[in-house]
Amino acid sequence: MIINSYDPAALEAALGIDMNTLDLGEGGPGGVGVHAGWGRVAPGVSSLAHQHDETEVFVIVRGRGEIVVNGRDRHPAAPGVVALFEPFDTHVLENQGDTDLVFVTFYWRDAGQAGARAAGGGRARLSGRPQFVFSTPPTPNGDLHLGHLSGPYLGADAYVRFQRMNGAQVWHLTGSDDHQSYVVDAARREGRTPTDTAAHYSAEIAATLALMDIHPDQYTVTAGAGEYTEGLQAFFSRLATSGRVRPRTGPALFDARSGEYLYEVDVHGACPVCAAPAGGNICEECGEPNDCVDLHGAQSGRSDLAPETGTVARYSLPLHEFRAELADHHRLGRVPARLRELADRLMRRERLDVALTHLSSWGVSPAESGAEGEQVIWVWPEMAYGFLHGIEMLGRAEDRDWQARRPGSDWKIVHFFGYDNSFYHSVLYPVLYRLAFPDWNPDVDYHVNEFYLLEGEKFSTSRRHAVWGKEILTPHTVDAVRFFLSRTRPEGRRTDFRLAAYEAVLTDELIGRWQAWLNDLGRRVEKDFGGRAPDAGVWTPEHTAFLACLNGRLAALTEALGPDAFSLNRAADELSGVVADVMRFSRTEAATAHSEEWRDENRTAIALELCAARLLALCATPVMPRFAGRLATALGLPPATAWPTTATLLAPGSTVELSGQVFFTTDGRDER
Repeated sequence: MIINSYDPAALEAALGIDMNTLDLGEGGPGGVGVHAGWGRVAPGVSSLAHQHDETEVFVIVRGRGEIVVNGRDRHPAAPGVVALFEPFDTHVLENQGDTDLVFVTFYWRDAGQAGARAAGGGRARLSGRPQFVFSTPPTPNGDLHLGHLSGPYLGADAYVRFQRMNGAQVWHLTGSDDHQSYVVDAARREGRTPTDTAAHYSAEIAATLALMDIHPDQYTVTAGAGEYTEGLQAFFSRLATSGRVRPRTGPALFDARSGEYLYEVDVHGACPVCAAPAGGNICEECGEPNDCVDLHGAQSGRSDLAPETGTVARYSLPLHEFRAELADHHRLGRVPARLRELADRLMRRERLDVALTHLSSWGVSPAESGAEGEQVIWVWPEMAYGFLHGIEMLGRAEDRDWQARRPGSDWKIVHFFGYDNSFYHSVLYPVLYRLAFPDWNPDVDYHVNEFYLLEGEKFSTSRRHAVWGKEILTPHTVDAVRFFLSRTRPEGRRTDFRLAAYEAVLTDELIGRWQAWLNDLGRRVEKDFGGRAPDAGVWTPEHTAFLACLNGRLAALTEALGPDAFSLNRAADELSGVVADVMRFSRTEAATAHSEEWRDENRTAIALELCAARLLALCATPVMPRFAGRLATALGLPPATAWPTTATLLAPGSTVELSGQVFFTTDGRDER
């Protein structure tokens, strides 16, 4: 028998609160591997959000507060309350009283339960919540090229399609980032006003997204929108009211000839951190911000003279003071190690003061005074509000009470962006939200991509080194483009678009294998079964093994498109794997395809090939929606609306019209 009493002196700091582990003997009581400990949450304190593979039980002994599960479900914590957390439930214990909240915890490992929960692909933490999936609003200083499309936009679109097939409430939001300094630069070059430039390219961007079969549920245009301007100013006023964002005088760069204030597009040099070529305010290579004056060898974009250093009072944020809050935020949602490393690197700086306003006439001015000269809210902090505004506009269309000034505790936000925008999305915005809405704990998943290269060099709108969406996208090519970009998009590493490689995939794989197999299957069904799906007959061990193989591919696709392990690289490979598997199976079974002795077994083999085609039609939907829809129609199926849970035979007697179908063609390459 083991007896233990609560002893505050035995507790140590852990997970933001005080805890200890009880000695229950080897393996726990009864040898079942149960462990236990005491915990204490001080008044006004919360434990850090965390999850683990153990099943855990809290028994509240003293005090009052709330238990928060998966960032949204709140339950009272009071003496006598028992709470069980399944593996990978994110949980927090908050003390809302004026005395210690004391609890005892029991926890144990169950490999089977943890494995089953992990296989759920994160669906439990998203269940029943509205999901707002944002692809970074593009800058309307040019149209979209394949570098843009391969990253945030294709990623967000496929993510949303998959989530909807699984019954989620999910919407895709983006827009045009009108108030970028790059819009002003493009307007100068093209002899237009910034307003006209933004409007022109915003419309072009929307049209290119449509050509890519990407149709956002909310597309926000920010320039000239009165309601948007008022909301942004109110958001900034919340930041100023916090007392942490206020005018601070600091060094700045000015053009030596005109005296113009220089930032972003108007200044460049070497990054003070990694020495790579960098523009003003951010280094695309290492992801770290700069304040322009610290650029090595800074050069003005407005004249050939070296910039001069002066001082200016701007609204600024001491970001270095929020290390703990940022780490807490990063424990709540999906935050790749790449982003956590960036945040950790930045928070090791002694100071990191970020200017939130800049001298400019293009943008929205804050309602507050105190900044020097004509200043506007910097477009990157502006975007933090823009996401909330987009949700409010979507809510009006959906007849939902979503308000930018009152973010919902049940909102799940998902961001898709390139690594060059990582600082803003995953470091700056969480802190701005904490200051503007102290009672809101935003639950955000981050999906980041690296640079997509074109023939070995970065895609560049300003240098016009790009394959533009409108140059390659037609109704005949869109599925092939989406597939190739899915397979090669830069996930975790830089990758390269090469036109020859794309054409080889189109010709050799999509036409030479996928379409060739489907056409051949159609001809065999017509010849041997009158164009209708046969019922399965006698099964051999090879047949059952192939069905298991299809279900293995389905499981892998479900994981690859799920919220935790989302990867279009893997999804494209698994789709190709389905075709490779079925072609191998078909070649093997062809040995007895015309034998009367093995007629019943041959029926099963054809039924299994049709099963693979049916699975392909369903599982290709998030990646290649047009192809998937045409394939479904050729199999006598309606368009896919639900994700499959198992590989299922095509209903016997279904009309099969595969033999004459053209799913992919090279004819559309020269249409544009």
